[in-house]
Amino acid sequence: MNFTRWSARLPGTQRRAAARTEHTASPDRRGEGSVPAARAEQLTDDAPPVPAVDDLPVREVLDRVPALVALVHGHDHRVAYVNDAYVAAFGARPVGGPAREALPELAEIGLLPLLDQVLRSAKPRTVKSRKAPGGRSYTFTCTPVDATPDGQDGGVLVFATDVTDHAEAAERLRASERRQRETAVTLQRSLLPQELEEPDDLRVAATYQPGGTEAAVGGDWYDVITLGGGRTALVIGDVMGRGVRAAAVMGQLRTAVRAYARLDLPPHEVLQLLDGLATEIDANQIATCAYAVHDPNEGRLVYASAGHLPILVRDENGTVIRADEPTGPPLGTGGWMHASGSVPLGPGSTAVLYTDGLVERRNEDLDEGIASLERALAGATGTPQVVCDRLVRSAGVTADHDDDVAVLVLQHPARTGPDGELFRNAALELLGGVEAAPRARAFASGVLTSWRFPTDLHDLGVLATSELVANSLQHGTPPMRLRLRRTDRRLIIEVTDGDDHLPRRRRAEPADEAGRGIAIVATIASGWGSRRTPGGGKAVWCEFALPRTAG
Repeated sequence: MNFTRWSARLPGTQRRAAARTEHTASPDRRGEGSVPAARAEQLTDDAPPVPAVDDLPVREVLDRVPALVALVHGHDHRVAYVNDAYVAAFGARPVGGPAREALPELAEIGLLPLLDQVLRSAKPRTVKSRKAPGGRSYTFTCTPVDATPDGQDGGVLVFATDVTDHAEAAERLRASERRQRETAVTLQRSLLPQELEEPDDLRVAATYQPGGTEAAVGGDWYDVITLGGGRTALVIGDVMGRGVRAAAVMGQLRTAVRAYARLDLPPHEVLQLLDGLATEIDANQIATCAYAVHDPNEGRLVYASAGHLPILVRDENGTVIRADEPTGPPLGTGGWMHASGSVPLGPGSTAVLYTDGLVERRNEDLDEGIASLERALAGATGTPQVVCDRLVRSAGVTADHDDDVAVLVLQHPARTGPDGELFRNAALELLGGVEAAPRARAFASGVLTSWRFPTDLHDLGVLATSELVANSLQHGTPPMRLRLRRTDRRLIIEVTDGDDHLPRRRRAEPADEAGRGIAIVATIASGWGSRRTPGGGKAVWCEFALPRTAG
């Protein structure tokens, strides 16, 4: 092939040479007159001669450039030229013949389809950072070349730049990011509950899925905390950050929630405490959180929200309720008084708590994402884990999702038949002053007998009832109420009254006439506790674990 014919098609050299000659003879634009004679003489006599670009053979130029250059023509990519850099990289190449014999490395790199595309479209194409035989990486630019007047086919000029250093640096960066992400995911998963606590009256399931490999791990978390007395706290939150720092903050908040939950405070008071703690942990880090408490005796879910998404509840008829209000600002903003709200959660109901990764999509309204979740929940039946999986699938969450997703599903089963016999309630209003104590003992004895408890558990239950009622009569105010409740795992005894002073266990001295009731209850029961109730009263409870053969 006549290489001079290919090189003659490169434009622009004569214009640049003419421009240089014209500049030497033209007036100096910074002042008047021509270039000083001495300077002109220096340019012409002292400086080494600079040939015009047109005087340089193109082959000589291309042979010396550090980039790899190859010229192929025809649809079979016959080789017309390779420069010295190309030969140094891949070895000597014969000119002419099929490309797969002449330049097999182009086939190994996968460049032949690109050459075909350039020939068809007559437009240049670039492919970035392809690894070539020998382990080096190159960026290839393929430019179409027109057919020559002597009948040579059109071809492609292949220009390859060595980007190995850049590619290796990018790979090291990606490897570092992968390690950081793996560390964050490991930390995140280790801070989440390894096994959810199992309340007596609820069935729960949860799932956590980190974002895809291109997304940094966030600070999503969830938890289930049994409070005693049949009550259960449910938590879900999202730290507004990414990576190890967000996961670490999440772990601190989750630990704090568990500690505050043991105080058995109303949901809004728990969020108030968390708000102050979040500011102390990191003033620049905020988090959303929803904290809810379920009491099977009330059939409601009492909750408070700090900037989090609304809880969804599907009742026994399949109707989905969105618990919108009240919602305060996220944790860490400070200065806000949170409030508690409630939503019905009776037998047969299902509730869903979730983070924004489940419903938030780019270029899509958030309310539409929540509405889609409502529709999916309305048709999702089965166990909590089945519902959880179906909601995640319906939201289109995949392994390469761009955000973390946490979902917590709880169900309050409607128990019937033999199973229903294991969940019983009995209550007595305590009226009439001091005679209320013997009446409470008689009521408890009759109920425990009807529930067919063994004698030792029956007697312990009557004794605990007597002590709790006596404590309420001595230190509380009306109205007073005794409630007995059994589940498949425990007997719960609870006394409520109108005084908000919480009892505490203390060591009674020999001469003391009081102070032994709570100590006795704490000694004989599996657990005990107290909490303030809405309206200014309190509830004091204890519970006994049932033997497996009971009932």
